Amino acid sequence: MMTETQQQARRAYRRRALVRTAGFYLLLAFVLAPFMFVFLYMVATSFKSPLDINSGSFTLWFTPTLDNYRDVLLGTDFLAFTVNSLVVAGCSTLIALVIGLPAAFAIARYKMPRLGAVILSSRITPGIAFLIPWFIIFSQVGWIDTYQALILSHLLVNLPLVTYLMVSFFEDFPEELLDSAAVDGASAVGTFVKVVLPVTRGGIASAAILGFVFSWNNFLFSVVIAGRDTRTLPVAVFEFMSYGSINWGAICAAATVMTLPVIVLALLVQRHIVEGLAGGSLKG
Repeated sequence: MMTETQQQARRAYRRRALVRTAGFYLLLAFVLAPFMFVFLYMVATSFKSPLDINSGSFTLWFTPTLDNYRDVLLGTDFLAFTVNSLVVAGCSTLIALVIGLPAAFAIARYKMPRLGAVILSSRITPGIAFLIPWFIIFSQVGWIDTYQALILSHLLVNLPLVTYLMVSFFEDFPEELLDSAAVDGASAVGTFVKVVLPVTRGGIASAAILGFVFSWNNFLFSVVIAGRDTRTLPVAVFEFMSYGSINWGAICAAATVMTLPVIVLALLVQRHIVEGLAGGSLKG
C-alpha cells in the first residue's frame, strides 16, 4: 500500500496534470477562436437573405434560406468548376510528389544545396513575378484555358512545398535501414521505393494534403491563365463580385461549399497530418 506521502504526491501530480491540460485547451481555444468565428460567420451568412445581410446589424436570430446555395449550385456551372479544381489540384500535387520526393531525398542524402536553392527560389519569389512570363509562354503555345497550363503554374507552389517538407524527414532517416538495403543488394531506386517511402508515409501524407490545399485555394494563376472551360473554384467565387454590387450571400455559400472537400479530406487523413508535421524525425 502507498504511504500518505506517496498519496499526497500522486494527488499533487494529478492536479498539476489537470491544470496543464486545462491550460492547453484554454490556449488552444484562444488561438482558434478568431478563425472559428470567421468560418462560422461565413456559414451563417450563406443562409441569410440579402435583407438580413445588408441590414447593417449582426444577429444570430434570422430566418434561414437556401436561396444562396440554389444560386450557386443551380445558377452557375459550379460542378464544372469543382471538377476543374479537383483535376488541377490533384494532378499538380501528384506531379509535385513524383518530382519532389526524389529531389528532397537527393538534397538530404547526397548534400545537394544548389538543387535545394533552385527549388526554394521559386517559393520565395512572389507568384506575380511568374505570372506575365507564364502568360506569354502559354499564349505562344496555345495553352491558355488548358489544364496543363494550370497544373504547371500550380507546381510553382506545390513542388517547393513538398520538397522542403520532406527534406527534414529524409535527413533524419535511419542510416541502418539504408545500409541493410545496400547489403541485401537493393539498388538506389529500389531502396528509395521499397524502404524510404513506406517509412516516411506520414510525412508524404502531410505534404500531399498541404500541397492539395494550396493548389485548391490558388487564385492568382487561375484568374489569369484559366478560361471559360477551366475556371477553378476560387475564380468562381470571385465572379459573384461585380463593379456595381457584391453578392455576399452567394460568395459565402460558394466559399462554404468550396471549403467542405478540404475539411473532409483533412479529417480523413488527420492522423497522418499530425504525425507528419509533429514527427520531423524518425525512430529506427
